Amino acid sequence: MSGVVNAALLVRVQAQPGKEDEVEQFLRDGLAIVNDEPGTVAWFAVRFGPSSFGIFDAFPDDAARQTHLGGRLGTALMARAEELFTEAPTVEPVDVIAHKLP
Repeated sequence: MSGVVNAALLVRVQAQPGKEDEVEQFLRDGLAIVNDEPGTVAWFAVRFGPSSFGIFDAFPDDAARQTHLGGRLGTALMARAEELFTEAPTVEPVDVIAHKLP
């Protein structure tokens, strides 16, 4: 990719009580999966609070974003949602209007 980023996703999840460490590890493990996705330009797993987590990832275009959503991590996230989260993950597609990449 030539450093162009036009599309992103903001995903938020709330861990089930007692599942915080498991959610954190799940997100850490997700890095290995997205490292194999050439269309995922940037990917961040974040913790907003004790049981609140998120993912922010960026893509050159909507096609790469859609590929990611249907990929291994998106599928695993939804497959484990009932087990790990208090409710379904919120997945919000967003447009990138400015960015700085290395």
